[in-house]
Formats: sequence, structure tokens, C-alpha cells
Amino acid sequence: MCRLALKTASEPFSPYTVLQAMEAMQEGYDGSGLGLLLRGLDFTDYSYNARDPVFSGIAHTEAALHRFNAFMQDRGFDLKYDHEFEMDLFKIEATDRHKYILRVFKTPKAWKSLTQDEIDLEMMLTRLALRKDGEENGGDFTAFSFWPDVAMMKEVGWPLDVGEALGLDSHRIKSRVCMAQGRQNTNWGINLYACHPFFIQGIASMTNGENTAFLPIKDWLSGKGFPGYIGYQSDSEVFAHILHYVVKQLKLPLEAYKHIITPLTTEALKDHPQGDFLLGLRNVCRRLIIDGPNAVIASLPDETCLLAMDAKKMRPATIGGKPGEWAIASEMCGVAAMIPDRDPSLDYQPMREHTIIVPPDRQEFQIWSQFDQFPLPQAA
Repeated sequence: MCRLALKTASEPFSPYTVLQAMEAMQEGYDGSGLGLLLRGLDFTDYSYNARDPVFSGIAHTEAALHRFNAFMQDRGFDLKYDHEFEMDLFKIEATDRHKYILRVFKTPKAWKSLTQDEIDLEMMLTRLALRKDGEENGGDFTAFSFWPDVAMMKEVGWPLDVGEALGLDSHRIKSRVCMAQGRQNTNWGINLYACHPFFIQGIASMTNGENTAFLPIKDWLSGKGFPGYIGYQSDSEVFAHILHYVVKQLKLPLEAYKHIITPLTTEALKDHPQGDFLLGLRNVCRRLIIDGPNAVIASLPDETCLLAMDAKKMRPATIGGKPGEWAIASEMCGVAAMIPDRDPSLDYQPMREHTIIVPPDRQEFQIWSQFDQFPLPQAA
């Protein structure tokens, strides 16, 4: 199992506070890795424009850093800000971390004529090209994300150790959304790309559990011909890609995600007001049905956050908080550590048919059931 924690707040906060909350759940993971995703960035020494793309990654050698600099310059990306981590390398187990990279760039002039969808594709292809370059050079460069208003960090070790190693306890970088995962390395070798959260075109997810339907799902997604559906060092990466497929490719509302990964039975759909549509959706996306147990936590570019789990409900999760500030965690003690001044009697553990949605205004969380109707896109 892993341990997951997400905090979303109207006012930016330090990710180190979430790492401190992870300590409350430390018996649930083995220190084999930590992943962080920050969304809604705020720097103490830089006034960030949320439209500018941010690159997050690691240059493991000086040569890799030089290649990265040349790559970005050749493609017209002007550097606007380079966040210098206050590194304490003695707290990092790995010895090949030449430079952690978190840089803000100005988009190339050539992109001015592109549509937003074309820009989104170019940003993803840039990240994939950098990842491929690192893999072709002995793994000397790691590319986590390249997207506006998003930063990602992944490292081997215990959460607080990693946070202190990166200087996150200085609170120089804050965000309105922080996703954190402590990875227990049960099925795969240690690989930074295998550490949650997973990211594709602004969509991020992390999972507690196992997905024994991984191979057919991976094969189905890989066969769609979309360049971002690659990687899969973890069986949980498909959850981010399925969510991307639902909202970006099918252009369905967020509620449809649960109907695809854990559809209702045929008997239940007979009485559902949207039964015919959902039956067709289930048939078309049958290969995307998961086989848990899983709890899935995700966030979207507009800072919407969600929690869902499979029908087995053997990997529970809890949400709690107050208007303007909410926390989701694998354990109740994790929620309590992130927002101690909430009313704990209002904490909620969703059932198997539920999706919990925290909208961008963060005034309250929504409990949506698969038995409810949801808005369908209008036919062209």
C-alpha cells in the first residue's frame, strides 16, 4: 500500500506542511519514494504569471544540464525564472542529483498562432522529447512535467527528509494544491517515473492499491495512438491517462470518470435515467474497467480535485476541512494533521458509488453518486 495526501486551499501554503502531515501515516509506507505535485504556484522571490510553462525535472549530470539548456534555447524558450533549491544532499539517498530543475519559461514566439489545444500538445511533446533524450543517454535526465502553474518533485526517501533535502522547509515555494504520495515499493523496481503522482497535460492522479487489470488497460490506451499514453513504469499511471481520455478526448464531464473505471451493472443501468448512454459508454470503454482495490485522488488544471474508489472499497480515503480549505488522505489522521481546526464530525468517507469533487471555489465538497444524473455534452 501507499499513503496519499492532498490539500487544496484558497490561500497558498507550503508543501512542507503536507509532508509533516504524511508523518502521521508513516506506518503505511516504507520510505522508498516521495512524489509531490504543486498547483497554483506562489514564489517568495518571483511574481509568477500562471500562463507561463514551468519545467520540473532532474539533471543527473552536468552534460545533461547543458543538453537541456541547449534544447530549450534551440526551441525558442526564454528563461524567466530559475528556482534555486536550498539543497542538503546529505539527506538524499541517491548520489547522482547534479541539479533539481524548476524553471519558468516564456513560450516561443512561434506558438502565438497556435490554438490552445495545439499549445497543450506542444508542451506535452516537449516534455516527452526531454524524457526520451534522458533515456537515450543512460537515464541522465528526468522530466517530470512541463505545464503552466505546475511543479513536480520526486525522490527516494522519507517525506520529511526529502522535503528538507530540497529546502521546502524554507517555505520559499507555495501552492494552492499539493498532492503527496509515499510509495511502498511492492511490485516494481525503484524508478522516479514510477512514483506517484502521474501527470499528463495538466491532469494529475495518485493511487493507493493495485490495478490487476493494468496490462489490458495499458494495451488499449497505447493503441489509441496518442503520444502521451506511454511510460507505464507503474500500474497506477493508467488512472491519470484514463482521466485524461475522459475529459480531454471524449470531452465528458468529470462524473463520467467513475462510470468508466467502475461501471454500474446492467441490472442497475436498466433503472438509471441515463442508462442507455451509460450502457453504450461501458461497452465502448470496457477495456478501461479497473480491478482494484484502489483509491484514486486527482486534480485538474482549474484546481478541481476529486476522490473515487473501486467497488471493493478496500483502500479507503477520507475528506475533511472547512470552506476555503480541504484535505483528502488515506487515513483520518492525515486529514487531521493537514487541517486540525476543522469540525471532524463532518469528515466523510465515500462509498463505492461515490465521487467526491472539490470545485475551484473550495466552499464545500460535492458528493456525487453514480445513480445521479450528470450533464451530457450536446450533440453537434
